[in-house]
Amino acid sequence: MACWITGLLLLMGLSTTTSSNPGCRVRITERGLTLIQYEGLKFVAEELENISISDLSGKQGPFHYSIKGVNITELDLSGATLGFQNDSGLLFETINSSISITFQRDMMYWLLKDSGQINASAEGVNIWTVLHLSKGASGKMMINKVSCKASIAKMKANFNGNFRGFYEIFSTILTTGLRFLINRQICPALQHSGLVLLNSLLETVPVRTAVDEDVGIDYSLLSDPAVKSEWMDMDFKGMFYPLGNENDTLPNTVSIPDLKNKDRMVYISLSEYFFDSAMYSYYKAGTLKTDIPENKMPRDLAYLLRTTFFGLIILMTPTSSAKEAPLLLKLEVTSVPRCTIKPSGITASVSARMNIILLPPNATPVTLSSITMESKLNAKVALKGKNLAITLGLKRFRISSAKSTLESLAVSDHNQREGLYHHYMIGNLIKLLVHFRI
Repeated sequence: MACWITGLLLLMGLSTTTSSNPGCRVRITERGLTLIQYEGLKFVAEELENISISDLSGKQGPFHYSIKGVNITELDLSGATLGFQNDSGLLFETINSSISITFQRDMMYWLLKDSGQINASAEGVNIWTVLHLSKGASGKMMINKVSCKASIAKMKANFNGNFRGFYEIFSTILTTGLRFLINRQICPALQHSGLVLLNSLLETVPVRTAVDEDVGIDYSLLSDPAVKSEWMDMDFKGMFYPLGNENDTLPNTVSIPDLKNKDRMVYISLSEYFFDSAMYSYYKAGTLKTDIPENKMPRDLAYLLRTTFFGLIILMTPTSSAKEAPLLLKLEVTSVPRCTIKPSGITASVSARMNIILLPPNATPVTLSSITMESKLNAKVALKGKNLAITLGLKRFRISSAKSTLESLAVSDHNQREGLYHHYMIGNLIKLLVHFRI
């Protein structure tokens, strides 16, 4: 059950950086804690049920007693709560709870001896525990201290057998000692759970992880969580990097929007750097380029290319076999894309080059046109389950051709008008290409 209570803590990630500008900020509110409260309290109950209570023996005048084999059989934590402790961390608190126990008794009064099992209950159990959260020296989230206070108001023992009335005379001696033993073990058990068990799980969280075969992400925590009475804010590095060169990263000089609300369970704030580092990493990894052979193109796109460059294909490759030669589109992003976040949404600016190439058999490939594209894309970001989904839509694009075989044919006004027509057709081509590739 320890994995459930660490579910919240695992979000906090790890850190090996001193950067002060986060790429991602996450706020978890009191409502968000309800996601783990049930399993968290269940984990606490299991830890308390497993505490080891030492044997107790003593005497009061002629009365000798021995208590051993103390076992906690049931905990009532129905009044327990999980919340935030201002400027500290997570607060576990239970008021007026109860604990049921059993133990073996050995008693002797003068020459009278008796042994057996006794059922007892601790009532008015109050526990106050705070997990102090921080970023450790190695960068990993850790629990650096557990503050704990525990008290038991009273203890009752249910005696049975022929000597029941006799035992009840000395019950105060037994219950007082037993209450002391149990109360003394509650806080050490919770401190062990936090400092040893939960920290050992947090230690397994990786510093970095691969997104795919080309790019990884550093989701490390940059500083200690900022904890208030109603929420907890965590600043993550939120940086992508190319797996081929993990040190080739984009510096973060962008501030992150502040989180102001607290009504929902979780809030996530992403800066421009989060998206810029992703696009930078994919660009550096060499993945922002692709070759599209004609047999992989949509039929409408292939038809548009054929009709647009039909005359040029005949002029440059008059053989019949060349006329049927396949086409190839080589599309490559030429500079690092940039992202801009405004209240209206996210805009990505992309510059790319597209070469339209004819592949005649047994001959050198022929470049029919080389087109430079500058486009702006609208992006919508949403959480779908556990995945961050990004939807792109074409907002605006501009094309130019520094070197195009078509433009070499523009020797008359007619040809110039025909060149404009071709650029209009190329514009439609790019629209189709973006539609089918994004």
